[in-house]
Amino acid sequence: MLVIGLMSGTSYDAVDAAAAELRLLDGTLLLKPLGMVSTRYDEELREALAGSLPPAAVPLARVCLLDTRIGQAFAAAAVRADRELCGGRAELVASHGQTVYHWVTDGRVHGTLQLGQPAWIAEATGLPVVSDFRPRDVAAGGQGAPLVSLVDLLWLRGRPGTPVALNLGGIANLTAPDGTAFDTGPGCALLDAAVREFTGGRLAYDVDGALAARGRPQEPLLDELLAEPYYALPAPKTTGKELFHAGYWRAPAGLSAEDALATLTGLTARTVAEAVRGVAATEVIASGGGTRNPVLMRMLAGLLPGIPVRVSDELGLPAAAKEAYAFAVLGFLTAHGVAGTAPTATGARHPSVLGSLTPGRGGLRLPPPAPGPPVRLRIE
Repeated sequence: MLVIGLMSGTSYDAVDAAAAELRLLDGTLLLKPLGMVSTRYDEELREALAGSLPPAAVPLARVCLLDTRIGQAFAAAAVRADRELCGGRAELVASHGQTVYHWVTDGRVHGTLQLGQPAWIAEATGLPVVSDFRPRDVAAGGQGAPLVSLVDLLWLRGRPGTPVALNLGGIANLTAPDGTAFDTGPGCALLDAAVREFTGGRLAYDVDGALAARGRPQEPLLDELLAEPYYALPAPKTTGKELFHAGYWRAPAGLSAEDALATLTGLTARTVAEAVRGVAATEVIASGGGTRNPVLMRMLAGLLPGIPVRVSDELGLPAAAKEAYAFAVLGFLTAHGVAGTAPTATGARHPSVLGSLTPGRGGLRLPPPAPGPPVRLRIE
């Protein structure tokens, strides 16, 4: 089955559309990556989205506008991916949508909201769409995240030692082979917010870690940031920009942009390294936008002596597209009636078949149910 996975993370800078050929053979899910296209949100939509995220209060009219405009942006990305990567032969679209709120109180997730109306995707592509993946896990008592953990567990199964999968997005998350999974804290969220603040919006992120490279981490400030109670919570746990938003931290007077970025880069590196050591990892397989920050990657490697820190490209899964490929897999599992969660990772009471289905132009004709869930994932 040719599946397009759509993803926009907590950095909300672009819609990534990854195409994959997927087939299930004797318990092995075979994934052949066909490539990724990335389509940036237009500036008007990006500003409307940025101004609507926590802690902002927004009217329902704005929510409706965002749901529509994000859905249209996802639809355009899917059409492009089908044309450029699948030759117009795609059979299914799996859309994560854009997370705008993750309702967490005292470590329990009560609800989660992803915008990007799937009807626009189905109308533009003519294909059935699986969307709204997270709420079913939440309804089953889970955190609704990290959902990529099931894919990580299948993918790393059989690899020697204790390999962990690390995603360095706006929020960083980790999956260990025993099924433990959780958000470690901010990945690039605070870094990006600080860059926009210091440059007056001229830059959206610290390109190649250039600002952080010229600064020095300020240890007293770093210690203060590390006192955040979230880090001491037990897994499974999730977080987001409801906590680590642009107003979470303000630079003290006199602190240079370079030292601020070095300190925040150190915060991400230390919280991730602590999480990696906490699960006794012997290898880190990293993906996500943060892998393109050489300063962050060097800091992380320096804090984990003797533990190789690799990028997922080395194992055949492009780091920039890994989450989009993961949701292509989850959409494929849903279409075949297979659960897409690992309860050990999310804390749910049981595995669940995820998402809601929007019919394509020809109605809803699903493939026959799979004889059983896959036990491993192999990249072709």
